[in-house]
Amino acid sequence: MAEGFKHIVRIADTDLDGKKSVMFALTGIKGIGHRMARSITNVLGIDATAKLGELDDETIEKLKKFVEEDIESVPDWMVNRRKDRYSGKNLHLFGKDVDFARMVDIEMMMKMKSYRGMRHAKGKKVRGQRTRSTGRTGRTVGVIRRKK
Repeated sequence: MAEGFKHIVRIADTDLDGKKSVMFALTGIKGIGHRMARSITNVLGIDATAKLGELDDETIEKLKKFVEEDIESVPDWMVNRRKDRYSGKNLHLFGKDVDFARMVDIEMMMKMKSYRGMRHAKGKKVRGQRTRSTGRTGRTVGVIRRKK
């Protein structure tokens, strides 16, 4: 490894491994998957297979600026929060914001007493799975056999 190698690169409040390729290192940021990472490298013209720690400071700053500020410039169908309920804009969230937005959405469903909200509130399965034999909590109910 060269002397200018960076073992840890900080982007969007996340420490990324410099030994990984740029595309796979970007997937370490919560809210960026393989497809988004590939599109980021294509938009910026960065080699996706190059190691993140081997990039020069200028390229890393360009990458950091794009991820933290200009991510909404990708097509609307790629962002992870389309037509946000509160702002009406297409947003792309990362890190703590993804968890916070999910929590707020679940709380809103519970508040308006939708079916999904009620299932969340009761701690039951929400997406139509079977509950007859799985998803049991608390005391286990089993088959009681008769004594002969």
